[in-house]
Amino acid sequence: SEMRTTRALAALAGVTVTIVALAGCTSATTNATSSSAATDDELSGTLTIAAAASLGAAFDQIVVAFERQHPGVTISPITYDGSSTLATQIIEGAPIDVFASANEENMQKVVDAGLVTDPVDFATNTLVIVVPESNPAGIETLADLADPAVSVVLCAAEVPCGAASQTLLANAGLDVTPASSEQNVTAVLTKVEAGEADAGLVYTTDAVGLSNVLTITPDGAEDVVNTYPIAALSDSSNPDAAAAFVAFIASDEGQKIMADAGFGSP
Repeated sequence: SEMRTTRALAALAGVTVTIVALAGCTSATTNATSSSAATDDELSGTLTIAAAASLGAAFDQIVVAFERQHPGVTISPITYDGSSTLATQIIEGAPIDVFASANEENMQKVVDAGLVTDPVDFATNTLVIVVPESNPAGIETLADLADPAVSVVLCAAEVPCGAASQTLLANAGLDVTPASSEQNVTAVLTKVEAGEADAGLVYTTDAVGLSNVLTITPDGAEDVVNTYPIAALSDSSNPDAAAAFVAFIASDEGQKIMADAGFGSP
């Protein structure tokens, strides 16, 4: 039986050698054929991105697709937060290569600080009302949010989703006193999902695919559109990769991922 084992091992060893040899040939051939077309893939290093909280699901997919196209680049875990918070951090010197904002005002602050030139608009978004699945307060319209008995959470006014919410309510002539004002759209959604509030206003894209909240599209939502700009920072430590990421977002592949996540075209 010892001899049989030895023979089996020898046979295995032979197989291993063959596989390694084949792998060697394959990679050599692949490299030879693709090197001329792979100029893009000479990008390397890390990339640090700050993005509006509402971009989380879409950008997590964008990162996978971008790294597949540019295997030499590693994207650090993205910092997601309210655009106003991110703009402040960038102006105060946070080492960011790419900034994606949920509105033009917060991007403009970074432009005015001389840190960005030529932002590119890449998506749009509108607001929806979200309520817990059981809809305890029986919310049906935007006007229902003005009922003092209803607990409503909104984004803070300086955050893009908050500024849009204020415009939507003002357009409808409604005065809503929120139970809490949150620093980003994710926090609003979390409170509604947990049943800590009767209703909240979030972006259309935030409610895509959620089974534990109901979504109501309010009248006038189509008149309050947030446009999302993206830009590479002028002092980026990896300007080539930063420019490639911005270009990828604007490409057909990037735009398809944004559309699948529920965003409108810029």
